[in-house]
Amino acid sequence: MLDFQITSSNDTRSGFGEGLLEAGRRDERVVGLCADLTGSLKMDAFQKEFPKRFFQAGIAEANMMGVAAGMTIGGMIPFTGTFANFSTGRVYDQIRQSIAYSHKNVKICASHAGLTLGEDGATHQILEDIGMMSMLPGMVVINPCDFEQTRAATLAIAQYHGPVYLRFGRPKVATFTTRDQVFEIGKAWHIHEGSDVTIIATGHLVWKSVLAAQELAKEGISVDLINIHTIKPLDERAILESAKKTGTVVTAEEHQMIGGLGSMVASCLAQHHPTPLTLVGVNDSFGESGTPDELMQKYGLEVADVVKAARAAIAKK
Repeated sequence: MLDFQITSSNDTRSGFGEGLLEAGRRDERVVGLCADLTGSLKMDAFQKEFPKRFFQAGIAEANMMGVAAGMTIGGMIPFTGTFANFSTGRVYDQIRQSIAYSHKNVKICASHAGLTLGEDGATHQILEDIGMMSMLPGMVVINPCDFEQTRAATLAIAQYHGPVYLRFGRPKVATFTTRDQVFEIGKAWHIHEGSDVTIIATGHLVWKSVLAAQELAKEGISVDLINIHTIKPLDERAILESAKKTGTVVTAEEHQMIGGLGSMVASCLAQHHPTPLTLVGVNDSFGESGTPDELMQKYGLEVADVVKAARAAIAKK
């Protein structure tokens, strides 16, 4: 089941743009707000079709969050759009006080997350956002893996009532999930059954983990591969069932090791079924300027790094 048909190579932000347009067609309560990055967030098609339901906030992200919170009182379903760094780090107080605290039905949609923002450098990259948003009570945190899963996630969160953080990116990645998929918030996708090691991945690291599993299979290593697209609420059942079967776990993410998927899985295992765990992620560091491929290689987020981590995890048994 690791032989996927690659239908295309596309960026996850375009999946968001297509999903937002479709959500707007399905429900007239859906509105879009953007902080002067309409093209970058792929919100231009929504703006063109629904000009009266699109609001350009300018470079005033904190105000955009307040406006979005207010719109929910009138029954609207606002989708805010800007870079992940500006969607979280710049406006954390507004999200905490105006959205999360009162459980407002705002969808915080964040593009250009992680290192793959590339040449814009550390000031525009963010590697702490999953942790920041996961700590907010009641906040759903979603990090899909490709174009189609991002589109499906966007449609799913439009129907969910409550605050959501949706994280996606700029680079083109393999599209290997299907158009007709059912996206269930909080339900992991068990990509492949295996017996030797569990690999739990999210976002851009899912496809790299698929390729890693293929490489490990050549060595006779059987990988139990799970896509955790919803970081919160975490599918603890899927994680624990896999850990009990394989006896060792690897997590892979384009995020800090501290506070991200690895930390969430570590907490789950420590509380319910202590299991050796190896993390693939950024190790307590800011990013820097460079091409996405260069940065993923430098910070240890490539296929070879997942393969190496799996071997190390098996050695811990």
